[in-house]
Amino acid sequence: MSQFIIAIDQGTTSNRAIIFDHGGDIVSSGQKEHRQILPRAGWVEHDAVELWDNVREVVATALSKANLTRHDIAAVGLTNQRETTVVWDRKTGRPVCNAIVWQDTRTQSIVDELAASGGVDRFKDKVGLPLATYFSGTKLKWILDNVDGVRERAEAGDLLFGTTDSWITWNLTGGTDGGVHITDVTNASRTLFMDLRTLTWNEDILAAFTVPRSMMPEIKSSSEVYGTVHTSQLLREVPVAGILGDQQAATFGQAAFGTGEAKNTYGTGCFLIVNTGKEIVRSANGLLTTVGYKLGEAPAHYALEGSIAVTGSLIQWLRDNLGMINSAPEVETLAASVPDNGGAYFVPAFSGLFAPHWRPDARGALVGLTRYVTKGHIARAALEATAFQTCDVLEAVNADTGVPLTELKVDGGMVANDALMQFQADILGVPVIRPRVIETTALGAAYAAGLAVEFWSDLDQLAGNWTEDKRWEPRMDAEERDRQLRLWKKAVTKSMDWVDEDVK
Repeated sequence: MSQFIIAIDQGTTSNRAIIFDHGGDIVSSGQKEHRQILPRAGWVEHDAVELWDNVREVVATALSKANLTRHDIAAVGLTNQRETTVVWDRKTGRPVCNAIVWQDTRTQSIVDELAASGGVDRFKDKVGLPLATYFSGTKLKWILDNVDGVRERAEAGDLLFGTTDSWITWNLTGGTDGGVHITDVTNASRTLFMDLRTLTWNEDILAAFTVPRSMMPEIKSSSEVYGTVHTSQLLREVPVAGILGDQQAATFGQAAFGTGEAKNTYGTGCFLIVNTGKEIVRSANGLLTTVGYKLGEAPAHYALEGSIAVTGSLIQWLRDNLGMINSAPEVETLAASVPDNGGAYFVPAFSGLFAPHWRPDARGALVGLTRYVTKGHIARAALEATAFQTCDVLEAVNADTGVPLTELKVDGGMVANDALMQFQADILGVPVIRPRVIETTALGAAYAAGLAVEFWSDLDQLAGNWTEDKRWEPRMDAEERDRQLRLWKKAVTKSMDWVDEDVK
């Protein structure tokens, strides 16, 4: 009898495979980082072939560590970095260029061109998103317009488009030998092309972007059997049965199934999602309206999302670009060497500012510097930037819903950082709660797949798996909190209006 579910987590910085048991506990895992390709300022790319190769390797690692085979696995779930765009040849399986990553800002001129008629909210009523470089629609148009021969091949029906869930699923189920070309509703809702009401591609918007309909994957629910793993793979004949974009997967893994429930994931970026149930809620405060999940034939559940581009990747930047630390965990030690930020505030607008500001003209700013400031203060300011940005988003959530959150469930790699979590509780003024299993992104994908094959019976059973590991209560007094937030908001204004026509 198959006793486990395997989740593939195709992330921004690494690929992971995690095997879960029926209690939602981790049995084993494999992980491998992939290259961040940065050809010029504002451009971020991944090698899609490398992503697929690494997925196969981490699956093998996870199975080997647990001494398991395909016969022990009931289903495969998949979660992925959303918006990252891949275009490949349906006959050869080769990508036409590197994948353009969600953080990439090269498409601002396309955003401006499309917004010239109707503004950045031109399609927002239908798709829930503003026109922005963040989403995959502008990235796909850039590839069609700028990579030699691609538009002609696409119009001839030879090319396929997908976010990385589509790319991995197509390869996993056979690639050129019958691979299924699909995406789920959560990933489709991040393209700028899917109508939130009908959950179908909007033909008028595709035409406005000049995207051939033949390139588009079929939209599926988040939990159903899409196909089986191809016979050439280690997991051959195992059902592929769940797909959720990474932030929706983390929400699902946190068992935030009910209206009003929320979570915040601390990873490469930071993403706060609030479940709005079956109602499509429009934000008046800079949040995105997106699909939360859809289970089989049941109605879709929607969500409001606050997306922050740079959090964990700021720590990676301190390590890789500045050499301030040798490994990410060292930032906590360095930050703890000083009692406060020394008056320094770090606004990591490397890809502009996302929610709730949506300012593509912003760039990173380190302000408030004096000769007193040390690398310890800069490390602390970098950590605090994550908490401050989350506070900005939570203010927008509270304004949109009218019901202030009284606690915040958290997950992702950065929640292991006690100093950050304590400061987050302090600056929010509400408890911050970490679950026992913090790999909620992979867990959510596992849950979606497991429901589809009846490994788990229902949402109540999944909710019963959630248990609290640790909570941080706020300790900062209100006057100090207000002072810190005032200075942070001032720092944010210093990052804006930076990009002119001759500044990229």
